[in-house]
Amino acid sequence: MSKKSRRKKRHVPQRTCVGCREILAKQTLTRIVRSPDGVEVDSTGKLSGRGAYLHNQRECWEKALKGALASALRIKLTVEERTALEEYSKSVMDQA
Repeated sequence: MSKKSRRKKRHVPQRTCVGCREILAKQTLTRIVRSPDGVEVDSTGKLSGRGAYLHNQRECWEKALKGALASALRIKLTVEERTALEEYSKSVMDQA
């Protein structure tokens, strides 16, 4: 008798984009984190603090910066934080 060789499927963490509310694999999204130092982009995905995830799509970033991101992070974004995030989103869109 031969046993069937089955490979166990690996668990892929999933997160929801705060801009469009689509659920995708965590590694395909950009994490924004609220830390004691303020709001910043978490390129490693491992910074401590409350996080929110976004697609690298212009519509998602625009909608998130209008209020969805602040709501997800449970804070009010400062002008400096909003400007920094807008600049980051532009640089990401230029690369895509």
